[in-house]
Amino acid sequence: MEMPAGATDAVVRCHWARDDALLQRYHDAEWGRPLHDDRDLFECLILEGAQAGLSWRTVLVRREHYRRAFHDFDIDRVAAMSDAELAHCLLDPGLIRHRLKIEATRRNARAAQTLIATHGSLDRFFWSFVGGRSIDQPWSHAAEVPARTPLSDQLSKALKRAGFGFVGSTICYAFMQAVGMVNDHLQDCVCRQVQGPPPGSAP
Repeated sequence: MEMPAGATDAVVRCHWARDDALLQRYHDAEWGRPLHDDRDLFECLILEGAQAGLSWRTVLVRREHYRRAFHDFDIDRVAAMSDAELAHCLLDPGLIRHRLKIEATRRNARAAQTLIATHGSLDRFFWSFVGGRSIDQPWSHAAEVPARTPLSDQLSKALKRAGFGFVGSTICYAFMQAVGMVNDHLQDCVCRQVQGPPPGSAP
């Protein structure tokens, strides 16, 4: 997606994206814009889980490596990865070489297949938690933005019941922010009003 009209390096962004060009590009083009493609949703969930204990920038600089290693996040292909392929991933310096996180990627793909069979799509499953429409948050200051909410608690519990790993409530809330389920752009952020259209496929 294009950067918001008129946005330059001098514009006001959310606090976490003000001093780093890579984070600025991600913030301006992707963060908080509603996602509905199952592959994209799966990718975001995996990358948010990979971030656990680390900075988002640490993951973002490795995203292309993750896409190559995990078949561009094709859910069926990841679900079919062999133990040998996962072991090879642990040798890839372009990935975060954390055994449990790497192994959770395949496990989560298999859990995603089950959710898709049950709900029709990941899109339907995730967006059902917000009634099919992004929740518009009123935050003016970074200190107001929560790390987790009762809704992210619910999503985390549902994903864990479905067999997913690395889906704690804080990870789930970061996922909800990233895919636009909640609009956490601050009130003065240049991207506040350009998150994209509301969901169309969720029930």
